[in-house]
Amino acid sequence: MGMGGDQWLADQFYRLEGQHWALQNAWATSQLVHKGGKWASTLGALVAILLCMHAWRSDRAAAWRWPLLYLVLAVALGTGAVSLLKSLTNMDCPWDLARYGGHREYVGLFASRAPGMPRGVCFPAGHSSAGFAWVSLYFFALLVRPAWRWRGLAVGLVAGGVFGLSQQLRGAHFLSHDLWTLATCWTLSLGLYLLVQRVAARTQTVPASVAQGEAA
Repeated sequence: MGMGGDQWLADQFYRLEGQHWALQNAWATSQLVHKGGKWASTLGALVAILLCMHAWRSDRAAAWRWPLLYLVLAVALGTGAVSLLKSLTNMDCPWDLARYGGHREYVGLFASRAPGMPRGVCFPAGHSSAGFAWVSLYFFALLVRPAWRWRGLAVGLVAGGVFGLSQQLRGAHFLSHDLWTLATCWTLSLGLYLLVQRVAARTQTVPASVAQGEAA
C-alpha cells in the first residue's frame, strides 16, 4: 500500500480490461464468485453449526465438541471482525477513484479526507473474509487430526484467494485489502485456537482421585 504496489497491480487489471472494469458486473465475478461464494461459505458455516450442536448433544461425538465449537467461533469471529474494521476505517474501492474512472482522489489509510468527501467502506476486504475465515480449518485439524492441517489451510487460502482475486478484477479492492483480511483471520484463528486448546484441556482432565474412585 505504501510503496504503490496496490496501484501498480490494479493498473494492470484495469488496462487488460480495456481501461474500465469490464468484469465489474460479469456473471462469473459478480454472480458465480461473489454471490455464489458468499452462499457457499454461509452453507459451510451452517453445516458446522449443526454438527457442533449434534456433538454437544451426543456422548458418542463428545471428542468433536470443542473442535467444532472452535471452528464455528473462528469463522464468525474472522468475518465479523473484518466487517467491524470496514465500518471503522475509511478507504475507497478502486472503482471509486478518479484513476480508475471514479470521482474521488486516493486517500491513504491514516490520511485525512477532505470535508464532505463520502466515507469509504472498502478496507479490509469483506468478501474474501468469507474464504479466508476458513484458514481456521488448519487449527481445527490440529485439534482432531493433525495430518489434515495442510489440507484445511489450503481450503481457506484457495477460497479466500479466489474471492479476493475476483473482487480485484471487478475493481472492488486492492491487493492489500485482501492481505489484511487474511492476516486478520489468521491472527484471530490462532488466538482462539490457543484459548480453546487450553479450556478444552482443563475440562477434559479428570483428577486422579476421581479416576481412581470410579475404577474402584
